[in-house]
Amino acid sequence: MQPYQGLDLQFINGEWKPGREDDYIRDINPFDNSELLTIKCGGLQELDEAYAAAKAAAPHWGNTLPQERRDMLLRAAQLLLTRKDEFANWIAREAGGAHAKAEAEIMLAHEVLMEASSFPNRLHGFILNSSTPGKESRVYRKPLGVVGIISPWNFPVHLSMRSIAPALACGNTIVVKPASQTPATGGTLLAKLFEEAGLPPGVFNVVMGKSSVIGDAFVTHPVPKLISFTGSTPVGKGIGKLAGENLKKVALELGGNNVFIVMEDADLDQAVAAGMMGKFMHQGQICMAINRFLVHEQVYDEFCTKLVARTKALKVGDPQQRDTDIGPLIDEKQVQRIQKDIEASVAQGAVIEVGGQADGATLYPTVLRNVRNDMPIAQNEIFGPVAPLISFRDEAEMLQLANELDFGLSGALHTRNVARGVQLARQVETGMIHVNDQSVNDEPNAPFGGERESGLGRFGGEWVMEEMTRVQWVSVQHEPREYPV
Repeated sequence: MQPYQGLDLQFINGEWKPGREDDYIRDINPFDNSELLTIKCGGLQELDEAYAAAKAAAPHWGNTLPQERRDMLLRAAQLLLTRKDEFANWIAREAGGAHAKAEAEIMLAHEVLMEASSFPNRLHGFILNSSTPGKESRVYRKPLGVVGIISPWNFPVHLSMRSIAPALACGNTIVVKPASQTPATGGTLLAKLFEEAGLPPGVFNVVMGKSSVIGDAFVTHPVPKLISFTGSTPVGKGIGKLAGENLKKVALELGGNNVFIVMEDADLDQAVAAGMMGKFMHQGQICMAINRFLVHEQVYDEFCTKLVARTKALKVGDPQQRDTDIGPLIDEKQVQRIQKDIEASVAQGAVIEVGGQADGATLYPTVLRNVRNDMPIAQNEIFGPVAPLISFRDEAEMLQLANELDFGLSGALHTRNVARGVQLARQVETGMIHVNDQSVNDEPNAPFGGERESGLGRFGGEWVMEEMTRVQWVSVQHEPREYPV
């Protein structure tokens, strides 16, 4: 099996070709700054061609028999497993993902494909009772047509697939704009996968270009009916505004400031183990990653001691080495941004227990104690390997701390009393929360999404089918009726 070639080309209407812009995307390995790909950018012309191809292919793909769409997704799922090592290697080099992260990401993408393969036979319509004598009301479910997908750099394979697979399963065609930091793992590798699986030309298109050139046009173009975006809240708000002005649907999975709550009766060893996973997986560059540890004052010192000990044991290094726990951030700008927040928080009274130093794009895992909610390291989404610990006195203060910031994506709460845990969890204003677990959970049959500044819409299972389809009411008057006019 030969590795995929030509990952530096645009993929439009089943053809691989260079962009026409006089500009380039340089795909850089964040660990050693080596250049992986040099991509000639696509521009507005390529975007028009991609959307035109998707529009032309949409009627046929939308009418494809459900078992054909199902089998296409199953072939792609099998190919992903067959090419797992190739994908993992790209995740390590392009996104800085350590081996455990790469393995988890590929398996999540595989699970999404498997779940989506069931969608073609789950797109049910309805027969409704009518208030008019002799009338039958039918509701048909139909594809939207064309879906535009803007994918992120942190989990590019999984978070791209989270929109790609359901869109295709529901009979839509797609145009993907991957992040410039991860053009292969977020775009062209996946296009190669579906091309190898036998997807017809025009159904899957990838345009790689600078956001300053094609970003707004990608959203405002008249062809796509839904824009699916995963990324930062400020960018997501801009996309939502542009889409709203053009009456388009949006699915926006945005930033998080996720809380990890440790009650006084928690199993501390289990809580620390969960906290390590939820904080340091992929260097904390996950929208669901723990942003604030809220720890009851009775167990605060013990929890801090145990967390610091586990943090000191993490291995920092090259993500291509299988025993590496912590690799680089996506670039040095992210390190500088986080260190600025650390320094400002320390100036306000926070204490560094471990870490804080950096080497290029690699930020060493860090634990801060004596943090307050008004400090920058707590106020801002960290997106890095920094664990701020905040103390609370009782349930009322915990809920006030958890809910006073504007985000609401994920969270976790630890207590030995499950009933109490569920009761408290339901009062945390977040789209997802997990009792006696960590915050980084994503299962393809469950509703994934946030509240408030963390986004709109839901991914996963029947909820993403709602996002990716539309309904049409067709009524039939079987018997003549009398009209008042």
